[in-house]
Amino acid sequence: MNTRWIRLFAGVLLVFALADSALAAPPINTLEKSGLLGRYKVSEIAIRGYDTVAYFTQSRPVAGSAEHALEWQGATWQFASSGNRALFEADPEKYAPQYGGYCAYGVAGGYLVKIEPESWTILGGKLYLNYDAKVQSQWEQDIPGYIQKANVSFEQLIGSD
Repeated sequence: MNTRWIRLFAGVLLVFALADSALAAPPINTLEKSGLLGRYKVSEIAIRGYDTVAYFTQSRPVAGSAEHALEWQGATWQFASSGNRALFEADPEKYAPQYGGYCAYGVAGGYLVKIEPESWTILGGKLYLNYDAKVQSQWEQDIPGYIQKANVSFEQLIGSD
């Protein structure tokens, strides 16, 4: 490969690196499956459309509905019922998952990644979501330690000061 192409390629990589560092990640996880080879894309729907209140009231993940949706922190939150929507609306900080709904283990490791709604933990009245069941089992080996790490890294990951 000649040096001109190498320099051009390096320049393009540098532009992408600078652009990436200048943009803040969204504070709420809006990653959802795109259907193409199991990949994820950014949408407007928080935590893949699952009802964050149901984790507390029904002790399980429940799909939300656009019929019971509301906007909060730049994302659309969906709920299974108007009652769950009302509970969230009255106290969103109580029901919103930690780290904007990104995988808590991933945040502890310095990454913002998707979640699977079936991989979750409520500890100390707070909801933590995980990437998948395998990651959740790793998370469960030292939840307090991972929470401590994630609390430090999350603000840096979303670009807050």
